[in-house]
Formats: sequence, structure tokens, C-alpha cells
Amino acid sequence: MADTFSLQRVLEAFRSSMSENKEVYIKYYIAGWQELVSFMNSLGNVFSFISKDVVNKIQILENFLSGESGSYYVTIQSMVKYELENELVDLTKRGSHPESGCRTLLRLHRALRWLELFLERLRTSTEDGKTSVMCSDAYNESLAQHHPWLIRKAVGVAFCALPGRDTFFDVMNAGDHTQVVALLGESLPLIAEVYQITEDLYAKNHLLELP
Repeated sequence: MADTFSLQRVLEAFRSSMSENKEVYIKYYIAGWQELVSFMNSLGNVFSFISKDVVNKIQILENFLSGESGSYYVTIQSMVKYELENELVDLTKRGSHPESGCRTLLRLHRALRWLELFLERLRTSTEDGKTSVMCSDAYNESLAQHHPWLIRKAVGVAFCALPGRDTFFDVMNAGDHTQVVALLGESLPLIAEVYQITEDLYAKNHLLELP
């Protein structure tokens, strides 16, 4: 993980993650996520409940990439095809493949939607905008539906401790606030496109509710 977060590196990673025919390279998807973990960690322990799980999921995917079947894990599309054809995914209940690539990436996919929604709210917010409200609204639209009540409750409390809008803009290391907003304006459509490509692929293969 990078020591300091760079919004520019997020932009570059997600831009590199898409091939000309809109396949998504897992290597660069992971790189984008590693930067987003640095972003979450730079804000203290508030996001640790998500960032720790993300780091674990990244490691699982990296192990697939470097393993003997790594050539099948170059893109999200090739991974889905390979794992489904070889019955390497637990489709109805967790069994012999609890950490399949498809299931692992689905968890990252859901978290990516939350971050995308939150950063978009941050991008369009006013100076007096409350980051706790932005983050909670984004969470309730995305990750909350996949978490049990106890976690949702704990998350709600954690978000109350979020720093102000200025702090978020400062940790992005992208210049003044106008420059940060502009760079977010470049980065978020790329993240949204990668998310939608993945969403469509998973929907087509009935993988959006993997246990």
C-alpha cells in the first residue's frame, strides 16, 4: 500500500484497468483499490471496518494472479468464465470454494460503489456540507443492504467521527480544492464505468448474490 494517498494514482489505475473492448484488468483494479485503502487509512480508524476487509480481499486476488492458474485471472471477464466453467464458485451456499475469485471480487465491487457514491457527494458538496451525512447516505444506498443490523449500527456511529470536508480534500494530495474537485470529476466516471461493467457481467451470470 502507498504511504500517502494520491488521487492522481487512482485516476491512472482505473484508466489503465479497462481494455479497448472494456474488459477489466484485475491487476489495475487492485492497484486502484490499494490507493483507495491508503485514502481510508489516512483518515484514521474510521474506515478500518472496511479497509481491513478490502486488504484481505486484495490479497486473495493477488494470490490467484500469481498462482498456477494466474493466466485465467488477468481480467474480471476471464476469471468469471474460468471459475464458472470449472465449478469453482459456491453459487447457493458457502461450501468448498468460500474464497473464490468471483465471491472475493463481489465484496470489493460492493464497497467500490459505496466509495464512488461518497466521493461524488464530496465532489458536489458545499463548504458547509457534513461528511458524516454524505458517507451515511452513500452507505445506506450501497453496502448497508449487505450488512447485518449490528454492523450497520456500528458503522453509523463511526461515521459521526468523520473529519470535515476540508480534511478530506487535503488528504487527496491533488492541490487546492478546485483542483481536487476537477480531478474527482475525471476519476469518478472511470470508477463508475468499471463498476457498471462488473455489475453487468455479474448480473448476466447471476453472481450478484453470491453467499
